[in-house]
Amino acid sequence: MMQPEKLQQLIAAGIACTHVEVTGDGQHFEARIVSDDFVGKSRVARQQHVNGVLRAYFDSGELHALSMQTLTTAEWSAARG
Repeated sequence: MMQPEKLQQLIAAGIACTHVEVTGDGQHFEARIVSDDFVGKSRVARQQHVNGVLRAYFDSGELHALSMQTLTTAEWSAARG
């Protein structure tokens, strides 16, 4: 069973993140990922980018479900006020 901390490390290793946080119960996870790699990309393209980084874990069944919020640094700053 994957732990949220491991998933957070995998995302951070595959994407240049300015912020990443992951919560979950070992089966289902939620992630907030902030990266300027997302600049100019649609929401779908952003999620595809993250899914590509994690593909091996989805394919092996180690990672089952991931809900994500993907933001650029500017979007994250604006959301935080």
